[in-house]
Amino acid sequence: MSKQQKLVRRFLSKPNDFTWSELKTLLVGFGYCESSGGKTGGSRRRFTHPQRGPIMLHKPHPDETLKMYQVTQIITHLKGERLI
Repeated sequence: MSKQQKLVRRFLSKPNDFTWSELKTLLVGFGYCESSGGKTGGSRRRFTHPQRGPIMLHKPHPDETLKMYQVTQIITHLKGERLI
């Protein structure tokens, strides 16, 4: 099992401690790239993909751990895009 597959499996288990850096690794593995909202973007982040819809989130701070609603939204999006 590859690192990406292990990360997907962990993500789908909806852990309470899934971090922003793990999310970036997961989405980059699916072909997404992160872009910020510019100077006034603050914590808003967008993950774009050449053939898929964007994922827009607020980067958690000061703690790097994702909120459960974010995990659920991303799982729903990735299932809708048939990536998982």
